Amino acid sequence: MLLVGMLLVLALPAAAQVAVAGRIPDQPKPAKPNPAPRLADGHPDLGNEKGAWNPRVIANIAGLGTPSRSPVEKMVDVPFQPWAKTLYEQRRENLSKDDPEGHCLPPGVPRIMATPFPFQILQLPGRVVFVFEGGAHIWRVIYTDGRKHSKDPNPSYMGESVGHWDGDTLVVDAIGFNDRTWLDQDGHPHTESLHVIERYTRTDENTLHYEATIDDPKAYTKPWTTSYTIPWASGMELYEYICQENNKDLPHMVGK
Repeated sequence: MLLVGMLLVLALPAAAQVAVAGRIPDQPKPAKPNPAPRLADGHPDLGNEKGAWNPRVIANIAGLGTPSRSPVEKMVDVPFQPWAKTLYEQRRENLSKDDPEGHCLPPGVPRIMATPFPFQILQLPGRVVFVFEGGAHIWRVIYTDGRKHSKDPNPSYMGESVGHWDGDTLVVDAIGFNDRTWLDQDGHPHTESLHVIERYTRTDENTLHYEATIDDPKAYTKPWTTSYTIPWASGMELYEYICQENNKDLPHMVGK
């Protein structure tokens, strides 16, 4: 099993992955990345070829913290509702001891895109499927067959997602979340009113640009946007990862 690591100061649950020798085959890299590959339908191939996207560690999607833990493109002045700011500060103060991902629960959206385990994207007729190694070894389906959202979706960890193409960018509209996840490892909260708009753009063969707009009027006074890039690891394959097995985080999640 890949040991679950501590990513925040003193205690951060369920997101780190130890390096495994030989996991990524050694391959010469061109001085300049090739353009993003395309499928027969003309859309960019977001990852059907052999390999996986391998996120860097992102502790705080608002851009706080050290660059190595929070490689977002710019800092965000998060427009908290008062209760949400208080809860966020409490989570930081107690060293994230109640982080649901540390208890092997699904990370939710957008956090799943910043959990540093590899994932693959499969483009199928009428849907795009994300398969994640980490985050409770979960999957996510984005329907691209033109359907609308359900009128009253049953709240869930990963929500309900529909998508469409805007040029070379896959735009995903996600609603129907429960309120049991954190937006990131740093503890930004949300409610069941969360609405996330994501934009996925493969800018070249080695880079996936990710943008997420958070709209939750019960937790934030206005929508806010974060963005970062995720590198491609050619030849990488997903491992079986069982968070519940030999979880090393729980004994250390005691706060202060």
